[in-house]
Amino acid sequence: QVQLVESGGGLVQPGGSLRLSCAASGSIFRVIAMGWYRQAPGKERELVATTNAGGAINYADSVKGRFTISRDNAKNMVHLQMSSLKPEDTADYYCNAYIYHSQTKWDSYWGQGTPVTVSS
Repeated sequence: QVQLVESGGGLVQPGGSLRLSCAASGSIFRVIAMGWYRQAPGKERELVATTNAGGAINYADSVKGRFTISRDNAKNMVHLQMSSLKPEDTADYYCNAYIYHSQTKWDSYWGQGTPVTVSS
């Protein structure tokens, strides 16, 4: 079993910054990819940013130039530095990870979500 625990959400004014963190623990042989998704009220969950084991990074167009994803492979952690936040960034942010439990078995996991509210 694997657990993903997010931290760092909260209330911030427009133009402000927040840093989200996610730590994976449990039965981990190797972490393939980690990333962040978000879901605003009444909307579907959408990709924010992902990074794979090779270091390739993908951002949603709406956050390019404002958000930065980074990984700490030694600690099985992923971070999301969010800057120039806008009210439309308000959502619950979820950590996602694809994890190998052995050389052949892998699964996808989600964190419990952390709320981000951008409001004056």
